[in-house]
Amino acid sequence: MDPELETGPEPHEADARSGGTGRKVTFGVASSLDNFIARPDHAVDWLMWSDEVSALTSAFWKTVDTVVMGRKTYEVGVKQGMTAYPGVKNYVFSRSMAEAPDARVEIVRRDAAGFIRELKAREGAGICVMGGGELARSLFEAELVDEVGLNIHPVLLGAGIPLFHGMSRQIDLELIDSKVLQTGCVYVLYRVKRRGSSTE
Repeated sequence: MDPELETGPEPHEADARSGGTGRKVTFGVASSLDNFIARPDHAVDWLMWSDEVSALTSAFWKTVDTVVMGRKTYEVGVKQGMTAYPGVKNYVFSRSMAEAPDARVEIVRRDAAGFIRELKAREGAGICVMGGGELARSLFEAELVDEVGLNIHPVLLGAGIPLFHGMSRQIDLELIDSKVLQTGCVYVLYRVKRRGSSTE
């Protein structure tokens, strides 16, 4: 799994916890301008790596101790030679995988939203959601995602794996930070606004 795929936010004054709702869950990913995270064959040859991205990524990893992802995202990572992220707890949601090729990865076969809700209530640092697809959608629908960090690339892929899948309702966001990178990429960080509550 190329680390640029999951470029997340820099640390802020608020620590890895979200205000009053337990551990912070961040959906962090690199995307094309037309909202794809990979080509139709899952290729990510269009991603741009730089010292700026490396610094952003390194800062983000210091705020999390848990990574969660779906089976498809994990399988792409395995093909790239990354079977587990070091220094954090790795969870993969799948009802079809018998076991992971790495003992550091725990396969979760139960409802993702319920599992993440329990993780948020436990002691610990932030939780990073990798990739997109059905997993991310289920967590957005369950109001479990606290922040969205995107590294938007100056490219139109035309087709591919979508950044977001259709959801049943509108989700409002508040811009926390933005930065234009030397590569022409744009980093943005949003806080997810909760329904029926004022802006934090």
